[in-house]
Amino acid sequence: MSLRLLSLAVLMAAGASGAVAQTPALEQALATGVVGERFDGYLGFAATPGAQVRSQVSTINIRRRALYSSLASRKGASAQDVGVTAGCQLLDRVTVGEAYMLSDGVWRRRGAGQGAPVPDYCR
Repeated sequence: MSLRLLSLAVLMAAGASGAVAQTPALEQALATGVVGERFDGYLGFAATPGAQVRSQVSTINIRRRALYSSLASRKGASAQDVGVTAGCQLLDRVTVGEAYMLSDGVWRRRGAGQGAPVPDYCR
């Protein structure tokens, strides 16, 4: 399946699943770079979070994993490929000050004036 078709399928599935409610603690952790988006479509920890944030990130990642697995089985792709495709879309939404991780495993923060941290393979 082409990256373009898989991207469209991920977008449609994500829209259908609805947004996960975020607590003020998670919103703060995202804004300050404690929690960030990873290249593989999951949230990760760029710094050590509190228990509430850790729990919410775990819940979000479990929901994402279920979505990626379901979509993969319907589209004849691997769950990992779906996750990486979702990662492309999620990295495109990282705002200034937020943390993100590319496939090199290094945490970064998006600076003012920087473009979205989208890897070449996402284009």
